[in-house]
Amino acid sequence: MTQAERYEQFRALHTRPGAFIMPNAWDAMSAALLAREGFEAIGSTSIAIALGLGRHDGHHEVSRADAIANAALLGRASNLPINGDLEDGFGPAPEDCVATVEAAIAAGLAGLGIEDTTADPARPIHDFDHAVARIAAAAKAAKGRILLTARADNFIKGRPDLDDTVRRLTAFAEAGADVLYAPFLPTMEAIETVVKAVAPLPVNVVMGPLAGLVPLETLSAAGVKRVSLGGVLYVRALDGLLAAARALKQGDLPAAAPTLHVPDLIGLLPT
Repeated sequence: MTQAERYEQFRALHTRPGAFIMPNAWDAMSAALLAREGFEAIGSTSIAIALGLGRHDGHHEVSRADAIANAALLGRASNLPINGDLEDGFGPAPEDCVATVEAAIAAGLAGLGIEDTTADPARPIHDFDHAVARIAAAAKAAKGRILLTARADNFIKGRPDLDDTVRRLTAFAEAGADVLYAPFLPTMEAIETVVKAVAPLPVNVVMGPLAGLVPLETLSAAGVKRVSLGGVLYVRALDGLLAAARALKQGDLPAAAPTLHVPDLIGLLPT
């Protein structure tokens, strides 16, 4: 598919009834397996890219080029629309966000997310007006070409201010964002507040409320449109590695035997 076709396919998922799950992959094989299992779109995940490279997430230790190249790889491996987790747009200025949008389109991505973070631990969130200006510039560049998710990171950065989060997401919606997202919302009530504040635009949540995960049907009934997983599947894969390593340390060789087979995995790769 062309980039424009992937964008239209991805956009359509956000307009049909009910919520859908957009799992996050980190390499070609994870993307190919998720596609085989019937998912309709995939996100990249900045935390998995960073940890896989031995770097810190959200500190500009992964470049724009590397993050977009990873997302493009997921698209080639899965032939699905890919939403790029592109952190803060890789720079503080609105022009940096525009450059990230243009690079994502050129790489064939169907969507991308831009956060209101700064990559500065001393001042982790951009001031309100500047955060809105960044999203407005990105939205102008993205309009009709790629789906833009605007993300307010108060809760993930230790600022559990729901009022300010809603204020930011509402302003991002007015600035032209296509999807709104605030990770780590604490409760279903907080999620419902966000959904109502930005309606009728779609809302993404990561997994669900921190107070306790709920079925997809519950999130859908609350008006959530898209559920992403962030780095959860990557960490789940590391769980499996750790369990096998501990068994091996005790001499249990059969514990390392996989259920997947290499020829089958190779068969999933594009020719």
